[in-house]
Amino acid sequence: MRPTLPTPFVRRTVLALAALLPLLIAGPAAAAGNVAETYVTDNIHRGLDLLNNKSLSAPQKREQFENFLVGLTDMKRIAMFTLGQYRRTASPAELDTFAAAFQNYATAVYQSYFAKYAGQTLKVTGSTQRSADDFIVATALIDPNDKSGQPPLEVDFRIRTDTGKPVVVDFSVAGIWLALEERDQFTAFLGQNNGNLKELDAHLGDLAKQYRGG
Repeated sequence: MRPTLPTPFVRRTVLALAALLPLLIAGPAAAAGNVAETYVTDNIHRGLDLLNNKSLSAPQKREQFENFLVGLTDMKRIAMFTLGQYRRTASPAELDTFAAAFQNYATAVYQSYFAKYAGQTLKVTGSTQRSADDFIVATALIDPNDKSGQPPLEVDFRIRTDTGKPVVVDFSVAGIWLALEERDQFTAFLGQNNGNLKELDAHLGDLAKQYRGG
C-alpha cells in the first residue's frame, strides 16, 4: 500500500489552496499602494470577468480558469521549493515530472472549490515590503452571509517581482503558509520512501483524481 500524507496536512493544504479562489471572484478591493497590491487588485477584476462570462460553456470556463490560475501563480517555483533538499539530488526530468504532478494536484483543488466561494469577497487591507522585489499583501476574506459576528479570515499573499513580473509564490490562511507546510510534509514523505519522487507524484495524482470526482 502506498503511504499517504497525514490527514491534517491534507486539510490544511485544501484550506490554503482554496483560499486563493476568492482572489479571483471578489469584488473591487481598496486602492493599491504598491505594485503587489495593484497586482492583487487587477486580478480580482480579471477573475471576476472570467467567472461571470455567461457566453462560456462549463468546460470552457474550467479550462480558462485553470489557465488563469497558472498565469497568476508560479507553480513550478512553488513546486521546487516544496522539495527541499530532495531537489538537489533529482534529475531535470524528475523535477519536470514532479512540477507537472504538483500543478495538476493544485489546480484540481482550486477547481473543486470553484462554486463554494462565489458569493465571497476579498478585501486588500495593506501590504509589507520585505525587500525590493518581495511583498506580503494582507487581505480579509468576507462572507456576506456570515452572521456570526466573527472577524473575517485573514489571507496573506506573498508576491515576488524578481522575474520581471509579479507572481504569487505562497499564501497563508490564518498564519499557515502553504509552501512551507508542503515542504515539511513532502520532505517527510520522501524521507519515508527513500527519496522516490515517483511515489509522491503518484500520490498527488491520486488526490487530484479525488478532487475531480474520480
